[in-house]
Amino acid sequence: MENTKLQAKKYLKDFKGERYINGLEVFDSLGEELSKLGKRVSIIVDGLGQNWVSPLVYRTEKILTASGLSIAGELIPGARPNAPHEDVFFIAGKIIEQNPDAVLSIGGGSTTDAVKTAIALNGLKDKYPDIDAYFGTGEISKMLLKENMKLLPHYSVMTVASSAAHLTKYANITDMNTKQKMLIVDEAIVPARAMFDYVFTLSQPLSLIKDGGLDGISHGIEVLMGISENLLKRAMPICLTGIELIVNNIKKAVTVPENIEAREALGLGTDLGGYAIMTGGTNGAHLNSFSMTDILSHGRACALLNPYYVVFFSPKIENRLKEIGKIYKRAGYIKIDLEKLHKRDLGLAVAEGMISLSEDIGFPTTLKSVPGYTEIHKWRCLEAAKDPKLESKLKNMPVPMSIADIDIYMKSILNAAESGDMSKIEMYY
Repeated sequence: MENTKLQAKKYLKDFKGERYINGLEVFDSLGEELSKLGKRVSIIVDGLGQNWVSPLVYRTEKILTASGLSIAGELIPGARPNAPHEDVFFIAGKIIEQNPDAVLSIGGGSTTDAVKTAIALNGLKDKYPDIDAYFGTGEISKMLLKENMKLLPHYSVMTVASSAAHLTKYANITDMNTKQKMLIVDEAIVPARAMFDYVFTLSQPLSLIKDGGLDGISHGIEVLMGISENLLKRAMPICLTGIELIVNNIKKAVTVPENIEAREALGLGTDLGGYAIMTGGTNGAHLNSFSMTDILSHGRACALLNPYYVVFFSPKIENRLKEIGKIYKRAGYIKIDLEKLHKRDLGLAVAEGMISLSEDIGFPTTLKSVPGYTEIHKWRCLEAAKDPKLESKLKNMPVPMSIADIDIYMKSILNAAESGDMSKIEMYY
C-alpha cells in the first residue's frame, strides 16, 4: 500500500505542482503559501463559533500574523451542507465589505463550493446579479472575458476527504426551495492554490468518512466509465489508484477512526478523484444525486446509484469494468472469476462487489431503504436530467442519453435502484 501512496503523491504533484501542498502536518506552511496571493485576507471557516473549531481558528490567526499577513475583517462562517444559494450570497456580501487582496477558505466541499461561487459573484454581481446565469459550463469565464475582469485569488484549505473541491473547476449550489442542486463547471473558479493536511480528517465523524470516501470512489468510477478512448491511457492509472486506496482503507478508517495511515490513504484517494474529474467528468449517479439533497448526502447518493449505472453501461465498457472489478476482488468483495464474464453479467458482478462494500460499512443500497424517499424524488431526477445546464452529465455517459431516452432508460435504472432488482434495468442494446 505504501507504493500505491507514493504513486498517488506523484500523480498529484504532476497535476498541481507547487500550487498544492498536501500530506501530514503541513498546515504550518500556510502563511508562506498564502502570502503569494496577497497581504490582506478574508477568511471563511467551517463550523465557526463551535468549540471544536476554536483551536484551528487560533492556530490560523497565529500563522498568518507571524507571516506578516492581515485579516481583512471578522471571520466569515462557512456554508451549510449542499451550499445553499443564501449562503453563497451571504459570503459574497462579506467579501465585498472586507475588500481583501485574497480569500482563504477552510472547510469541506460545501464551503469550498460556496466560496468559489461567492468570489465569482463578488466580482461580477454588478453586471450579472442573477446566480442562475453562472450555472452550466464556462459561463463565468465568458462573463470575465467580456468584462475584461479577473477574480480575487482563492486559497482553499480542505479539511474533509471527499469531493476534492479544493482542486477542481466544479461548484455545486443548491436551491433549498426546490431541493435541486445545480452545477458550475468553469476553470475560472479553480482555487489559485490549495492545501490539505490529512491530519484534519481525524476530526471527521464516521458518517462523513463513509460519505466522503464513497464520493471519491464515485469520481474515479464515473470518469473511468465515461472518458473517451483518447484520454483513457492518461485517466486510467489516476482513477484506479484512487479507487484502490479508498476501497482498501475505508473500512479501516471506519473501524479504527484514529488510524492515520488509513486517513492519509483516503485523503490521497479522494484527491485523485478530484484529479480524475479534471481529466474527465462524472455522469449518471452524480446527476441524480443533485435531486436528492433533502434525503441523501452527495457521496451516499452516488454510492447507492452507481452499481445500477454500472450494469446499464456494462456492455460498452467491459475492459474498464474488469480493471475496477479486480480492485474489489482483491479486497474480498467479489468472489467469482471476472475473466469469464462479459457484458451484463460482468456488470452485475462488479455491481454486487460495490454493493458489498457499501453494506460492509453500513451504507444503504436501495432507494426504498432511505428514510424520506418517495416517488417524487424519482420524478425530480428525471426532470432535472432534462435541464440543458446539466447536459454535461448526459454527455459524459459511456452510453450517452438524449432527452428522449431519459424517461425510458434512466427511469428503468432508478426503478431498479428503488428495490435493488437489477432485472428492471432496460439495456440500451
